Amino acid sequence: MEKLINAVVSILPQPLQNIYYKYEEKWMYLLFGGLTTVISIVSKFIIFAVIPGNPKWENTTGVVISWILAVTFAFFTNKKYVFKSETKTKEEFWKTFFSFYGGRISTLIMEWAIFAVFCDWLNVNQKLITILSQIIIFVANYVISKLFVFKKKDEQTE
Repeated sequence: MEKLINAVVSILPQPLQNIYYKYEEKWMYLLFGGLTTVISIVSKFIIFAVIPGNPKWENTTGVVISWILAVTFAFFTNKKYVFKSETKTKEEFWKTFFSFYGGRISTLIMEWAIFAVFCDWLNVNQKLITILSQIIIFVANYVISKLFVFKKKDEQTE
């Protein structure tokens, strides 16, 4: 994946390459965060289409299943490509893993609350709320990952 990204960047004019490398982490988060968002939205829409009728538990089921799929993808791509976090021991890996999932649980609760209020109580369209909630979740996840999960060792000592 890194070779593909570097090949694409290498065909850009030098000023754009400079911008990319200056803000590489943010560009990578946009790319992989965007893919994570696609996984979340598509899986949720599939669940909404598969469950007959419109039971109240449908929103919760869609949010939770899509969350598990998206967060698992996000953990590995954020760790490797976005924040370039290396873990040398199993303990360090699991600490990072649970820290990441813990941060994402907070945004899962946030997303669940958004769906409960806007879809279950106010009857706003599920697809509209899915798209709008993803923007809020996207930003919150970056902040949590950057400040708490993948904080660089040298930043922790400052």
